[in-house]
Order: sequence, then structure tokens, then C-alpha cells
Amino acid sequence: MTPDTAPSPHSLATASGLLLGTLAAAMALGAVIGWAVGSGGLGLLVGALVGIPLGVLVVYQIFGRGQNA
Repeated sequence: MTPDTAPSPHSLATASGLLLGTLAAAMALGAVIGWAVGSGGLGLLVGALVGIPLGVLVVYQIFGRGQNA
């Protein structure tokens, strides 16, 4: 009994790492920009708010591209 399609090289750990890495990068960038304009905490918050959908988009792009290939 062999599967019809080859198993995906991506795993849940890969998706989690991409999501968390993108979120952390967006938060760090937001904190730096916020610190430069006077409020690092607000920049961190904005970075997190931008980083969540950005992380989802990155995971979707990576996994979606693998499904179409």
C-alpha cells in the first residue's frame, strides 16, 4: 500500500519555525523603528500586529508553492 502522492518535505516544525521567525523579525523591526521615533513598546506592539498576518502569508507561500509543484 503506497500513497498516491509523495509525502511533503515540510513539517509542522518547519511551519512553526517560519511563523515564529517571521513574527519575531517583525517585532524586532517594529521595536527598533518605535525606539527611533520615541516609543519602543508601541513599535513592538505594531510589529506584532503586522507580524502575525505576515507570518501566515509566509507559511502560506512556502506550503502553497510546494503543493503546486
